[in-house]
Amino acid sequence: MSDTPRSATPAVLIPFAIVTLIWGSTWIVIRDQLGVVPASWSVTYRFVIAGVTMLAWGWWRGDRVRLDRRGWLFAAGLGLAQFCLNFNFVYRSEQYVTSGLVALMYALLVVPNSILARIFLGQRMGRQLLVGSAIALAGVALLFLHEAREHPENGPAVVLGLGIALAGVFAASVANVMQATPTARAYPMVPLLGVAMLIGAAIDAAYASLTVGPPVFDWRWSYVGGLLYLGIIASAVAFTLYYGLIRTIGPAKAAYNGVVVPVIAMLLSTLFEDYRWSPLAGAGAALALAGLVVALKARRPNR
Repeated sequence: MSDTPRSATPAVLIPFAIVTLIWGSTWIVIRDQLGVVPASWSVTYRFVIAGVTMLAWGWWRGDRVRLDRRGWLFAAGLGLAQFCLNFNFVYRSEQYVTSGLVALMYALLVVPNSILARIFLGQRMGRQLLVGSAIALAGVALLFLHEAREHPENGPAVVLGLGIALAGVFAASVANVMQATPTARAYPMVPLLGVAMLIGAAIDAAYASLTVGPPVFDWRWSYVGGLLYLGIIASAVAFTLYYGLIRTIGPAKAAYNGVVVPVIAMLLSTLFEDYRWSPLAGAGAALALAGLVVALKARRPNR
């Protein structure tokens, strides 16, 4: 038997890298989705595109949507948590803080994922995974400290934005752990995700209609192109890969993509939002990456 942990094999590292690169770029794209179109309608359009793409992909693969009552309830719960609550919180948080800082909040996903996986799935965190988490979170703390020093005048807006983002983190964590349950494994992933995305989009549309009125659209090429990128690449492709990682290595380790995503997001924020690096931020990014390496090399302990 190989001594290499499953999480350190190419079958895991390649999709892990792809998801990380895709989601590292989405934060700056989301920024451009805000403005003319209310956030709730942008989220709705994104997951209509994603859901239709997933169902078309499933049809091409030969997967069919055959959900019983349990399957429909699971898809509805996933759609509410991941594709409604999580993304509505994400889009609104970027109205108050930079995209890089919102991405930074999602590095904390490893914490609720690990706790919920322990409670509901019986998955323990081994010593090496705990050490990796501590190193990574220390890096995240340094990045937070850098942000607080750079923009002390934006205190109330930053607190509000981070609070909204934190609510999104917990919604995402619930959806992550749902994907590691026996119920999720009982159905083909692609059509199940497609249905969940469309249910989430329906809830998004209902919420948008009640709170901001009828649909609004922005025909700028950057908005339309960004919407297609977010719907097809960042949702249909990335969520399929990410949820596959959750089923393979568990929600705790899969969430470590969120530790690298902020570094990529902040690099893009540097180019497009004038994010300023400092030795403190650089040290934080280095610690986050080091913690990721330590954690992914950890073996999953026995239950």
